[in-house]
Amino acid sequence: MSEVQAELGLPTHQLITESPTRWGSRQRMIERFLEQEKALVRVLGSDKKSRHLVPTWQDLDVLESINKAVKPLQEFTDALSGESYVSVSYIKPVLHLFKTSLLQPEEEDAELTKTIKGKIMRYLDDKYSDPVKDELLDMSSLVDPRFRTTYIDPDKVEPVKKRAVAEMMSLPAPANNSTPQQPGTAVQVRQEDAQPPPKKKMTLAAFFKKNPVSSPNQSEAEKIETELKSFLLTPEVDPDTNPLEWWKRHQPNFPRLSVLAKKYLSIPATSAPSERVFSVGGGIVTCHRACLKPEVVDRLVFLAKNV
Repeated sequence: MSEVQAELGLPTHQLITESPTRWGSRQRMIERFLEQEKALVRVLGSDKKSRHLVPTWQDLDVLESINKAVKPLQEFTDALSGESYVSVSYIKPVLHLFKTSLLQPEEEDAELTKTIKGKIMRYLDDKYSDPVKDELLDMSSLVDPRFRTTYIDPDKVEPVKKRAVAEMMSLPAPANNSTPQQPGTAVQVRQEDAQPPPKKKMTLAAFFKKNPVSSPNQSEAEKIETELKSFLLTPEVDPDTNPLEWWKRHQPNFPRLSVLAKKYLSIPATSAPSERVFSVGGGIVTCHRACLKPEVVDRLVFLAKNV
């Protein structure tokens, strides 16, 4: 096989076998097969025993149709399976991109490709049609400074805002993070108090400065609504911005909303992180380690994932 690959100028890649536990393995297997199709035809056709395995043009048409429909989704599934960044708020934008672009049938698509795209889109619509899931995705999109209400159904924007206000009311009040005073600061202030600073000379601009008007006493709900409105009016954020870092910097400006944002943005978009933990546990608890106590297994899994 390697000799034929070198002769045909193909990459010296090995074939990939589908794994039942990995969604994208079938697409990668098909893509690698199409990449090495010429080499496979020559190798299989050179032996009478394997000549019947040479793919026909119908087989290749089917594989190409499947690959064209599924390949664009591969990168998104890999990205949504990450655990070192916020992913749950990406689901709504990704579904919108699928519906308006990637899974839209094209004129040059084969009928099989169009059928596959349509079935995938119907499956996704059905999967995320559950009201509970939809509410969670809307809330996670709302508190993400990159998206906010962009990908929320216009008819649902106001109900989502009201739900956010109600949920912030039920959350514990944010702690007042006052900066601890250094030991020498108080002494320094007392010394400065003893000697008042020199009086600054009045300028013309000083006569036009308006004293800050103290806002009337607002109820807790009104304060939260004002905070949410202010957040939605902030400038747009670059798509590459880490929303958790953004909330860390802007927590003093939105103390209540930041608590809600951390609650939703910490949710993983898929079950891939937990599946990785189970895979690690399967490698630790083997037939040679069947007597490990549960607490020891927990510690070993924790160390394997965090060290």
